[in-house]
Amino acid sequence: MTDSTTERIERLNEFVRRQDGLRRDPPLPALRPKDAATLILIDRSGPISKVLLGKRHERHRFMPGKFVFPGGGVDPSDKLMPVARELDNLVEARLMRRFHKASAARARALPLAAIRETCEETGLLLGVPGETARIPAGPWAPFALHQVLPDLGAIYFVGRAITPPGRPRRFDARFFTMDASMIAHRIEGMTGPDAEFVELVWMPLEEAKQIDLPAVTSVMLEELDARIASGLGHDLPVPFYRWLRGGFLRELL
Repeated sequence: MTDSTTERIERLNEFVRRQDGLRRDPPLPALRPKDAATLILIDRSGPISKVLLGKRHERHRFMPGKFVFPGGGVDPSDKLMPVARELDNLVEARLMRRFHKASAARARALPLAAIRETCEETGLLLGVPGETARIPAGPWAPFALHQVLPDLGAIYFVGRAITPPGRPRRFDARFFTMDASMIAHRIEGMTGPDAEFVELVWMPLEEAKQIDLPAVTSVMLEELDARIASGLGHDLPVPFYRWLRGGFLRELL
C-alpha cells in the first residue's frame, strides 16, 4: 500500500471518528446502502485542469453549504434511456463487480443517473446530437427537447465508496468523470437561491483538493488526479472503499 493510499484511508477514518464524536444518538441499524452516482465534470482545455463543483444551499439537511459534485440516486427511467454509445466493456465489467444482483442494465443505469442528475442540478446536458424518439418521459425530457443522447463511451469510472453502517443515510456511490467537451447544451436558470445548487464553480483541481469538501469527495479528487497522470484509460483498476471491522478498506475492482 502506497503512502498516498494510507493517507486517504486515514483521512476517511478520521472523518468517521469525528462524526461519531459529534453524534448524540446511538448508531442506527445497518441500513442497506442505496445505489448512487456522482459525476466529476473536468475541463482540460487549458493549462490547468478544472472541475465543476456546486455549492449546496445552507438550508439543506444533508451537507448544507458544502461544495459537492452533481449526483444522486438511480431513477427507474435510467435503465430505459437510449444512448449514442454504450459503456466500454471494461467499465461495465468493473461496475458489475461486488454488485448485488448485478446486470448490464443496472450497471449502465449508474452513469446515466450521474448524467441525468447533472442536468437536473446544473442545467448541463452531456452527450451528442442524436435521435431522441425513444427517450422515456419524465426526468429525461430535457434531452428529448434538445435532441441530445448521452455518450456512455466517453464516461470514465473513477471510484466507488460505501457509507459505513450505523448512519441515517447510506450510499453505495460510484464516481464517474467526463470531459467538459461533452456539454451539448446549457439550460439557463438552474442554479440560484431556491435551487439545489446556489452557485456553480469551475475550480482548478489542485485548489479543489484544498477546500472544505466531504472526506470521500476529497479522496475521489485525488484518485482522479492520479488517474489523469496515468492516462485516464478505461483499463485502469478502480478503487473501492468500504468499511470493514472498524475502518476503511481500499480494494481494486
